Amino acid sequence: MTDLTPVEYFFCGGFGGICTVLVGHPLDTIKIRLQTMPVPVPGTLPKYTSTLDCFNQTLRNEGFKGFYKGMGAPLVGVAPIFALSFLGYGIGKQIFSPKEGRHSALQFFTAGAFSGLSTTLIVAPGERIKCLLQVQEGHRTAKVYDGPADVVKQLYRQGGLTSIYRGIGATLLRDVPACGFYFLTYEVITGYLTKNGRERISILGTVLAGGTAGIVHWLVGMPPDVLKSRLQTAPDGRYPRGIRDVFKELIKTEGPLALYKGVTPVLLRAFPANAACFLGFELCKNCIRYLHVHFIKLSSNPND
Repeated sequence: MTDLTPVEYFFCGGFGGICTVLVGHPLDTIKIRLQTMPVPVPGTLPKYTSTLDCFNQTLRNEGFKGFYKGMGAPLVGVAPIFALSFLGYGIGKQIFSPKEGRHSALQFFTAGAFSGLSTTLIVAPGERIKCLLQVQEGHRTAKVYDGPADVVKQLYRQGGLTSIYRGIGATLLRDVPACGFYFLTYEVITGYLTKNGRERISILGTVLAGGTAGIVHWLVGMPPDVLKSRLQTAPDGRYPRGIRDVFKELIKTEGPLALYKGVTPVLLRAFPANAACFLGFELCKNCIRYLHVHFIKLSSNPND
């Protein structure tokens, strides 16, 4: 990802983010439902016995549109979130740039971690809204919220901004390291495939680099994401000490493997969704390059 200013990172990242949501939201819904389903009573089956079972129940009870429940919040917010993430990464690359030559792996990671830090104020409430909409049942009798705006209205009435921003610490715990490894992975793979920027990356190369970056992101970020999802969807007062109480309860009742509950749909989603993100990013970058070249040609020929 070279030859871009932070502002250009902003626009390309926003377009890539929209591509990500359109491709990845159905499996994100399954992930959230697996992460937040109640612990079964001994001797009884859990609500969802597997990723496939969650898929089948959602399709049977809510239809295909059930997979896109809660997409309004991320779709509206995803452009600025991804735009800010890539903007933060672009700024981070300038802040942690080497005096000469290519960035080191540590500098790529630090710039990526900076991008995760820069998006938290938007990501945390957006995911709180999304998770609450995703876990509520599709049947009208059990419906609590009528959409993203209604979630915000009810949360603000119940606890003000504190309620809307519940889970902000868990979001930071997830996004700072995960985004560091996310951008580092993409840069390392694209650097190898393009001979450190001397060649243009192919579509297949972008798919490979972007998809792999998405998988690495979630392997790092999954445990804090599980804690965040449970904290953000829990009734008021259940976890007075926040993420520490969530962690303590989860380890005591379900064991450490529960920190990766929902990992199957996450990894199934991660590759295509993030491949779509970076394909959108690279497409936007190529458009910017074209405009740059076209503008230079026009400005250099006063007769046109």
